[in-house]
Amino acid sequence: VLELGIVAHSVTIGISLGASESPCTIRPLVAALTFHQLFEGMGLGGCIVQAGFKNKSTAIMAFFFSVTTPIGIAVGIAISSAYNENSPTALIVEGLFDAASAGILIYMSL
Repeated sequence: VLELGIVAHSVTIGISLGASESPCTIRPLVAALTFHQLFEGMGLGGCIVQAGFKNKSTAIMAFFFSVTTPIGIAVGIAISSAYNENSPTALIVEGLFDAASAGILIYMSL
């Protein structure tokens, strides 16, 4: 469940970064994303080690963690020409993704 929350959150952040066109938006997102992914990776890695998953499961989880943000960035770049980040639909979809991710992460912290 933790992996699902992290994956959904990483894709959302990647789309935001890929769809951004302003350097004033991109620079802080890259800085935040770097530290965010570092600490999420350490936390997720600790959970995976403690859970004692088999090597194949561990490799699959590590793969999905490592590709979700780049996939989100690619999607963001692909839709950036037709994407208005301030449109009501975009804000609702992003809010739903963020809420679902946050809910899963809060659930896992209990």
